[in-house]
Amino acid sequence: MDHPLIALIDQQIAKAEAEGQFDDLAGAGKPLELSGNAADAVLDRMVKEAGGNASPFAVLRDQIAAARVRVAELPDGEARLAAQRDLAELETKRAIEIEAFKKFG
Repeated sequence: MDHPLIALIDQQIAKAEAEGQFDDLAGAGKPLELSGNAADAVLDRMVKEAGGNASPFAVLRDQIAAARVRVAELPDGEARLAAQRDLAELETKRAIEIEAFKKFG
């Protein structure tokens, strides 16, 4: 089932397009730089465009990638369990950041 406002949304987009509001947008015709998770890339870009410096999404993405490497390199044991807990904590922080951004912008 479509969203109840989909017809209105489509109408507004068509109107804006007819009025040329999408002409000369920054980055028009260029591919998006989607390295890794596309959702992270989009959120990171939105934060940067909103005036944020180092996006928390980008920082957490890099920390998560490094933590995954550490977990993969460690043999079974206490050190690996600690690294897995650290990874889970980073992933939880990332989820919280995403939800907060969705809710508050």
